[in-house]
Amino acid sequence: MPRTTRIFCVSTLYGAATLAAALDSDCFKERGGEEPARRLLLVFNNSATPETTPPVDEMPGFEPLRGHFDTVLSWNEAIRPFHPGSWTPRADDIPLFERYLRLLWDLGDDRVELVVESIQVTPALSVAQLFTDAPVDVYADGLMSYGPTRNKLDPLVGTRVRRLLHLDLVPGLTPMLLTEFDVPAQLVPTAAFLKVLGELTASLPELPLLPDNAALLLGQYLSALNILSPDEEEDLHVRMMRGAVERGHRSVVFKPHPTAPARYSRALETEAEKLGIDLVVLDVPVLAEVLFEKSPPGLVVGCFSTALFTASAFYGLPVARIGTEALLDRLTPYQNSNRVPAVLADALIPDLEGGKGEDTVPADTLDGLVNAVGFSMQPQIYPSLRPAAERYLSRHFADRTRRYFKRKRLTSLGLPGGIPERLAFLPRSSTARRVVRRARAIKKAVKR
Repeated sequence: MPRTTRIFCVSTLYGAATLAAALDSDCFKERGGEEPARRLLLVFNNSATPETTPPVDEMPGFEPLRGHFDTVLSWNEAIRPFHPGSWTPRADDIPLFERYLRLLWDLGDDRVELVVESIQVTPALSVAQLFTDAPVDVYADGLMSYGPTRNKLDPLVGTRVRRLLHLDLVPGLTPMLLTEFDVPAQLVPTAAFLKVLGELTASLPELPLLPDNAALLLGQYLSALNILSPDEEEDLHVRMMRGAVERGHRSVVFKPHPTAPARYSRALETEAEKLGIDLVVLDVPVLAEVLFEKSPPGLVVGCFSTALFTASAFYGLPVARIGTEALLDRLTPYQNSNRVPAVLADALIPDLEGGKGEDTVPADTLDGLVNAVGFSMQPQIYPSLRPAAERYLSRHFADRTRRYFKRKRLTSLGLPGGIPERLAFLPRSSTARRVVRRARAIKKAVKR
């Protein structure tokens, strides 16, 4: 019987910690009588310029995770000079590339099993395509698993997925990812994840302690995703600081995204001087969860970062979000995979700036909300969710939830909240458009 080699694919330290927790929890326990599978960690460096950005296995805190795997490999090295985010094998070249990887990684005739994240896009999809008969386990690296599969997945890949491993970031909510293939979701125990984070934190003795009752601001570098402009993102960080100060915090810690420009922190330094508060900028690329573990902040502020949910669900820390309403309006296309994480942050986490009388969305309506958003995003992949979407929208489409949907999208899908059917001809009517243009011109003339 051939040896089994299990290839774990990872692109973030958070994902590597999730895999370590899954291994510690026997999520990959061998069946009776089988030899333990060889574990290879395949590192993806998906940054825009991987030559200047350290890969996961060179980041502070990785060393305690290394012992969970027999060997660490680099996908970037294997496909050099191509970028992992854009390279895909041509169909005719797949057998050749599989043979090449088996030689390069000393796989021989091993039975290969894959453990990947984000299987619907490269580079995870490329690896799954190259090992054509390998069974696949998918693990969730963050909140996107609660939303629909980003693209229609080739059944030759989707039908090989056995399960989705995920952390309980939103207690009670089941991930939607890959449910079109009836893939079951399996929880990675929170206690195992926290244990791994504790070991990771202990390996970083030089990490500074946060000031007492400090507010931790989480940068996400949204301008790199073309969601905000650099100036708008800078302003968002300044608003985070002002909101924290208004809540009584006199010490603020800013954790920038590892690839964000230095000028973001300089803008905050200028604002901190104006406000007369202490500012610490963490330039060490560590997980926010390490800070929660080592010196818990008095408040965690972000836009829609996964760390907001680990802070709240796993560490019981106060959290606040900012900028989600504008972000939801900006995300394009509507199918953008950041939409469900942004919806969850807006719906479940209190607004930092407050004063709007907004409550969080009732927990008993959360499933319905996510199903409605998921169907609106991917109606061709999840047609069975239409009745649930219609039911939710007919009961809960109001001022508080309107921002999660686009009227044009609801109209095109014939869902409640769109333009009524008897008026649906208006967007296509040249006469109606002409009248609207004339009205706008008159309005502008009056303003002058």
